[in-house]
Amino acid sequence: MWAKAPVVAGTAPHTEADRRSFLSDGLRPVECTSCGTCVLVKKNSAHHTSIQWQTPTDRCPEFASRPKPAALLDTCSKLRASIESLVAEGLLEVPDG
Repeated sequence: MWAKAPVVAGTAPHTEADRRSFLSDGLRPVECTSCGTCVLVKKNSAHHTSIQWQTPTDRCPEFASRPKPAALLDTCSKLRASIESLVAEGLLEVPDG
């Protein structure tokens, strides 16, 4: 049986708006410069990147060559390079902090 997490004093309850904001606000489409696979990306910090795949990962040649389940593996190195290039060019915002 799962227990509900305790409410910590001084923290706001998580609302549907909070959840939607965390999961989808700020996402923008990014296309891999190698294979053209398009994903939704949000930089939460310099070290944290959220990636939501909109197509099966087997459309990516690097993922297709890996053993399953691909969801447990890090992202494609070429897609990561595409994202880092956009950040370096100032085309993908990284929040301060």
